[in-house]
Amino acid sequence: MTAQPQDFLSDAPGPVKSLRAIRAALVVRQDREAFDAGLKAVLDEVRVNLDLGALNDFVHRWWISACDSARDPEGRQRMHARAEQVLAGEATTTARPWREILAERESGQ
Repeated sequence: MTAQPQDFLSDAPGPVKSLRAIRAALVVRQDREAFDAGLKAVLDEVRVNLDLGALNDFVHRWWISACDSARDPEGRQRMHARAEQVLAGEATTTARPWREILAERESGQ
């Protein structure tokens, strides 16, 4: 059995598990752009392979991101800003332990 996003997001309802609802929940431009590009690629794959498994996996992965975006849009924006800094080779700060970050998110700070 694997953990599902609703296990962690029980206090905040997520979007319906549909392409339209997932895309609407993606508030960060980079997420929407990646979703659109990924959707095009997965639909091309489905056309070639005639297998909807890839589409189901795509919907599930992006639904998890949409749940995160709905719960913490500022956190998603910070994540993308940080990724851009790292990709640009800018100096990085010392990483905080993930337990500290999770505890902070849970307490609402």
